[in-house]
Amino acid sequence: MPVERSDVERIVREIVGASEGASESAPGPAASGSSSASPDLLAGRRGGVTSADGRIALGSDHGGFELKETLKRYLTEELGYHVKDVGILDGSSCDYPDYAAAVAHAVASGECVRGIMIDGAGIGSAMAANRVRGVLAACCHDMATVANSREHNGANVLTMGSTVVGRGLARQMVRAWLATPFGGDRHERRVRKILALESEWNAKS
Repeated sequence: MPVERSDVERIVREIVGASEGASESAPGPAASGSSSASPDLLAGRRGGVTSADGRIALGSDHGGFELKETLKRYLTEELGYHVKDVGILDGSSCDYPDYAAAVAHAVASGECVRGIMIDGAGIGSAMAANRVRGVLAACCHDMATVANSREHNGANVLTMGSTVVGRGLARQMVRAWLATPFGGDRHERRVRKILALESEWNAKS
């Protein structure tokens, strides 16, 4: 039988309430050793990040290698960011989940403030990165989606497809994504529901 909307809303309220109650009584992230929220939200990095805020994790598979190298030069030489290049370090064939996971773990651990991953379409890398606890990865393809991913969704990992986005547009997207602040308010409430669902699933598994 179909699930009523009122039932869905009730379940989500219960999940969010349990998550918020646990966060009020539990020690902070450093003491507990884990967190259900993204590093951006926990550390209060609601605004854009600058070169002084920390490193950017950057990765790709073989299909995104050339665009990764272009963006690495752009980030370091023109924008002044420090970049952690997790690979791939050449254009040899590889599996994108390995490098998406490396980017995601660098962000989730707090080693890097944001992450960027490039493959052929950007979709698979977003799926892989979002399996890492605390990561909010968004696959974007234009200026509107990068702005939305930050302002509305608080994304801390950006994925792109080298067959979808050209070099010039990719540079513009990266610059805007890093500079766009998280909107908070109603958007934070919605993102917390996403994170609460992650916590519930992990508790059951």
